[in-house]
Amino acid sequence: MMVNKFMMNLPITINHYTVILEPADEGGYTVTVPALPGCSTEGETFEEAIAMARDAIEGYLESLIKHGEPIPVENGHLITTSLEIKLPQWEKTILQPV
Repeated sequence: MMVNKFMMNLPITINHYTVILEPADEGGYTVTVPALPGCSTEGETFEEAIAMARDAIEGYLESLIKHGEPIPVENGHLITTSLEIKLPQWEKTILQPV
């Protein structure tokens, strides 16, 4: 995040943002940030995806600050799980791996 003279005098707060990394079909990862609508990026490796996510989040927040918009704050952690869904046998022939 770009720091200017005005921002240097402000107190520091640390926000945590959940990022979701999904393996991309062509390789690498697609990253989204649920608390920041439209904030997404990609990376060739897990490490690069995380670095790109940090950069995207900082840029997103910097834009909000520049435009006088409120900074979204997560009010808890996301919980994810996998659900088993039973389908009739004939449906399995048209299923594609995700």
